[in-house]
Amino acid sequence: MTKHYNKKSEKEKRRQLRKNMTYCEKLIWMYLRKKQYGYRFLRQYSIDQYVVDFYSPKLKLAIEIDGDVHDLPEQKEHDVERQEDIEKFGITFVRITNEELLGNPNKAFAKIEDAIKILERKK
Repeated sequence: MTKHYNKKSEKEKRRQLRKNMTYCEKLIWMYLRKKQYGYRFLRQYSIDQYVVDFYSPKLKLAIEIDGDVHDLPEQKEHDVERQEDIEKFGITFVRITNEELLGNPNKAFAKIEDAIKILERKK
């Protein structure tokens, strides 16, 4: 069986991304770490050749923090394709923009909480 999660070939990429987290990623991580939502989240987790910002294996929930670069047309197209590939594994996505997080953090965190509640009901 092919391994799809946290491939060794992606280890160095994950390590570099963890070392160079953006301000918004650090903010979200402060709330996701130590099971503050009741579930374990991992940062910079790889699924096939992609690395998601945060991932809860138990919930199969990926959280992506999108900065300005994600507004570029070619990046938007890549993001859609990437998300579709990852969702084939039964993973739910939550996307939060930097503007959402910095402009209204309560609303951004509510998106995460709502996704967790929905996934809990499905169990």
